[in-house]
Amino acid sequence: AAALLGLPATVYVPETVPATKARRIEETGARLIRHGGTYAEAAAAATAAAATDPGARYLPAYDHPDVIAGQGTVAAEVVAEAPDVDAVAVAVGGGGLAAGTALAAGGRTTVAVEPEHCSALHQALAAGEPVDAAVDSVAASALGATRVGELPFAVLSAAPVVSLLVTDDELLAARDRLWDEFRLLVEPAAAVPFAAWLAGRVPGELPCIVLCGANTDR
Repeated sequence: AAALLGLPATVYVPETVPATKARRIEETGARLIRHGGTYAEAAAAATAAAATDPGARYLPAYDHPDVIAGQGTVAAEVVAEAPDVDAVAVAVGGGGLAAGTALAAGGRTTVAVEPEHCSALHQALAAGEPVDAAVDSVAASALGATRVGELPFAVLSAAPVVSLLVTDDELLAARDRLWDEFRLLVEPAAAVPFAAWLAGRVPGELPCIVLCGANTDR
């Protein structure tokens, strides 16, 4: 987007960023900075850098109304093309995609799925507010938010949302099945909602399973 607008872009990621993701970011022309061991640390560094540069603007990965609205276009297209869908299942990191889904799904159930040891939204819903959560999952490179965003939480706590958890073994098996049976190559995080569906935990007569993320080396 920055390239289309002729603007410079700097992307902060943790030092653990997968090589494929880092390469694809740099191929767009963005400047890539690795900082810290978690996305929270990378985001803090990005915020601090933007604050010292009068010409820079920090854009959060999920905790911003424009980002949420943009991510909601996925669900808007789903319900436009398949209006009989009664639930939309998505993976959750910081909550932007899930919040956008809840806003665009026209009252349909949003099924928010997370790895069991990387579950910022699930823990926030249980606590009644965003709380810090541990990050320990093979899908953490995409879903490794230590705290769900304030705006996504406000949306999701007021919407028809089902919060589900899957194990790392379940999501890896789901990823492998997507390749073996459908030749769909996705990263572990993208297979999270499919893992919940395979386990029979996704509600609805005709749910839509969103596969979002192809940053994988396999």
